[in-house]
Amino acid sequence: MLKRIKSRGGFWQGVTGAPENGETIIEGARRELFEETSFLSITLIQTDIKYIIPMEDRWIDIYPKGTTEIPEYLFFAKIHQPDIPKIDPIEQDDWKWCSFEEAMNLLSWDDNKKALEYVQELLREELDKDK
Repeated sequence: MLKRIKSRGGFWQGVTGAPENGETIIEGARRELFEETSFLSITLIQTDIKYIIPMEDRWIDIYPKGTTEIPEYLFFAKIHQPDIPKIDPIEQDDWKWCSFEEAMNLLSWDDNKKALEYVQELLREELDKDK
């Protein structure tokens, strides 16, 4: 979990971002994960979950003119060499590895909580297959 700096809301969430300069969605997700954590040794998994977020005035300078909705795609990463992430101090001021329950308590938005529940279920199914 990453904690946004106070001027950017001061809330906890996972890695977020958007594709840049012609990147595919998965290329953007991989770049954002690296920029926000420095993790390279990963398996990035795209799910079939997509949310539509209404545009907010505070994002006007980030997205192309005329944008009214922002698609949000759910990815998760399996980190092969867990280490202390090197967080981007421009965006985050804290991080933590935590249990599912703790993460659910830290998250603010229902979409983020639903996404975490979905990933937990996928991982449970994967573990059950390995038994």
